[in-house]
Amino acid sequence: MIHDFHINDGYHTINRKGNEQMCGIVGYVGDKQAAPILLDGLSRLEYRGYDSAGLAVRDGEREIEVVKAKGRLRKLAEKMDEGNAMIGCCGIGHTRWATHGEPSEVNAHPHSSERQVADAPGVAGVHNGIIENYQELRDKLLRKGYTFYSQTDTEVVVKLVDYYYHKYQVGPIDALAKTMVRVRGSYALAVMFRDYPGEIWVARKDSPMILGVKDGESYVASDVPAILNYVRNVYYIGNLEMACLTAGDVRFYNLDGDEIRKELTEIKWDAQAAEKGGYEHFMMKEIHEQPKVVSDTIRAGVKDMEGTPRIDLSEVGFTDEVIRGISQICIVACGSAWHVGMAAQYIFEDLARIPVRVELASEFRYRNPLLDPNGLVIVISQSGETADSLAALREVKENGIRTLAVVNVVGSSIAREADHVFYTLAGPEIAVATTKAYSAQLIASYLLAMDFGRVREVLEEAQYTQLLTEMMTLPDKISQILTEKERMQWFASKFANAHDIFFIGRGLDYAVSLEGSLKMKEISYIHSEAYAAGELKHGTISLIEDNLLVIGVLTQDELYEKTVSNMVECKARGAYLMGLTSYGHYVIEDTADFTVYIPKTDPHFAASLAVIPLQLLGYYTSLARGLDVDKPRNLAKSVTVE
Repeated sequence: MIHDFHINDGYHTINRKGNEQMCGIVGYVGDKQAAPILLDGLSRLEYRGYDSAGLAVRDGEREIEVVKAKGRLRKLAEKMDEGNAMIGCCGIGHTRWATHGEPSEVNAHPHSSERQVADAPGVAGVHNGIIENYQELRDKLLRKGYTFYSQTDTEVVVKLVDYYYHKYQVGPIDALAKTMVRVRGSYALAVMFRDYPGEIWVARKDSPMILGVKDGESYVASDVPAILNYVRNVYYIGNLEMACLTAGDVRFYNLDGDEIRKELTEIKWDAQAAEKGGYEHFMMKEIHEQPKVVSDTIRAGVKDMEGTPRIDLSEVGFTDEVIRGISQICIVACGSAWHVGMAAQYIFEDLARIPVRVELASEFRYRNPLLDPNGLVIVISQSGETADSLAALREVKENGIRTLAVVNVVGSSIAREADHVFYTLAGPEIAVATTKAYSAQLIASYLLAMDFGRVREVLEEAQYTQLLTEMMTLPDKISQILTEKERMQWFASKFANAHDIFFIGRGLDYAVSLEGSLKMKEISYIHSEAYAAGELKHGTISLIEDNLLVIGVLTQDELYEKTVSNMVECKARGAYLMGLTSYGHYVIEDTADFTVYIPKTDPHFAASLAVIPLQLLGYYTSLARGLDVDKPRNLAKSVTVE
């Protein structure tokens, strides 16, 4: 039963259909008390953002007990004495971000198949995703005598499972399969049936879900950190597949109900990598992990061949013949990954002389784009589950175009479905605002572009070797920038109350400006925009006024003077200027009011260094404004719902 508590922690009401995936799922079956394990797992998913939480636990054949609370996970833990008040070794837990229905205890998961929220459930379930035809299904169930206590689409899908289970007198497999055929949308669904004690049943379409088994215990979660302390070898359940977890065992089924086999994937992350490690925030920890992440990703793609370092893309599946046959490249991504694509466009075209275009995945999938049959589509995604990017990948594959995934999560949907995969080695990234995953994706872009240039005989051997040698110096140069982070902290405190900030640059500097602007707006909530500096006079310069902060990025020597001229135009209209450039360009101090220097490197790699001060600026500005750096409002780590 649900205890009659009402918790109000001042959360803003949110009532929207939602286009983000912030919810978290954890499940456990074994010989230990489930509730403390579920609470621990959910705490490791707090970075995803949520407004309520709940658990469903059962003790043997006793009724399923459900406890829920609005607000932070701490509220739920206090309700159940840190989990000790919920007895049972089988359970599911959930953190919810409101999509259908406001944040409330009633709308929180788990949801029940019974007529009243406090009744002992025949079926109890949790769900990530969006059920697009939930209103149609709700109307159907109302006609069949069901009533609803919440505003959620999750209650609808749980009661649909119950409907098929009872109407056709079938087992969980058939009840779930009939539900999956009837539902439109995306979901990761975990349910418990009153008639099947000691079992958790799961189903998936498009929303991520992993399962693990170890020493007589079984786990399910929507993301790796939730269960990383308990199990290192996991299964990735596929689209339109189901699974049954019992203590120490998991069985998988396809939509026809036939049992299928799955391969285990080892999670190589250190469990401590998902902890703060003494830093105040995950974001600052992850900023400081970038030298190692960059080094690890370089080592993954560079091999020692007879004493000489060479790029080796054999694990990606690219042969020289394949590379020579590629006529054009289309990069598809969202958010920061799209900014990586913008940088990669300049690098590929310069080093490999191959036409490149960069597409926002959310637009690409609706454009009916024209693609060369001999082209390559590169999909970049940290999670490998980004909904728009995954949909774009599937559309491309339907047209027979070769695809390459640049992803950070082994076994993710995009990784499994692409023809080729380049895994970045960023490890778990917990803060919502990406830092180290972005840097690892940049390295992947450099490696691909240089190898394409070598194979296509655009890069001469000496230039190839020189670029490779310089790229290997990037980790130390990033570390050098981080030793001067206090200057960025001081500068951020001066502009913490700014209302608008402009970032400007040309070429690769424009690509970096896009990422710097995003970091600023997503965690400090200050309106900021990035502009190609040459576009200022085409309208935007009318917005420049006294003391407005303009940040000029100037790492490209050939474009340096032109960007300085644009900064001077802004200063003449009252702007306060920050310059970000390489050591040696000290004359910038005649123009800029504040200057940040980065070590010199080859211009193709400058983005890897220039982005670090901009990440720090966003972080410290958010900190000065007293905001939640790791969990900015309204944002999700992995956008797995359109």
